[in-house]
Amino acid sequence: MTLGTVIRSFAAPAATPSGLEWGGKGLWGMDTGTDLIYWVSVITGVADARFATPDTLSTGIAWDGTTLWVAGVTNGMISQIDPITGTIKKQLASPYAGPQGLAWDGTMLWHAGTGPNRIRQLDPITGAVKRDFASPGIQPRGLCWDGRSLWAVDRSTALLYKISPISGTIEQSVATPSSVPVGIAWDGRSIWLSDNNTNLIYQIAVN
Repeated sequence: MTLGTVIRSFAAPAATPSGLEWGGKGLWGMDTGTDLIYWVSVITGVADARFATPDTLSTGIAWDGTTLWVAGVTNGMISQIDPITGTIKKQLASPYAGPQGLAWDGTMLWHAGTGPNRIRQLDPITGAVKRDFASPGIQPRGLCWDGRSLWAVDRSTALLYKISPISGTIEQSVATPSSVPVGIAWDGRSIWLSDNNTNLIYQIAVN
């Protein structure tokens, strides 16, 4: 299948989906209307509400293999969360006025946001910016890491971008299946995308 082909789709956990992340056997999803973090089965599409988000407007979510990281617009923080209890273990200040997507590359966090419209690599211990480049569009949203490259979606362009983590160069781009992409996740073979217009989660082919 070619890049951007929709493999399948199902309903998001609630009406206003935001961040999305792969958790190894399913998806972590968030919703800004319910302020909940869900575990979503990719087999059935059934969602289980696990715990409250650490902020009333939580956007990006990342999984480091042990804990979750969640970015919040209202409190301007990136919270490290115990995935069993929802307890906040640590918080870092986001470098953006409008924090958005998060991704974990194995050692570092990647973070997209507005004010300014940038994508930045952050030290998860100190929050220090290690790498910084312009986002492909003016409304960056979800981020994910495929092991070598970053993927990002932008609300203003409704495009999915593959990006070099070294230079910030756009390597590939393709239209998303609907108009308001908000969260993306990489499962090892394909990308999952949540959309705030259709309120669907899509599985998308990358080659």
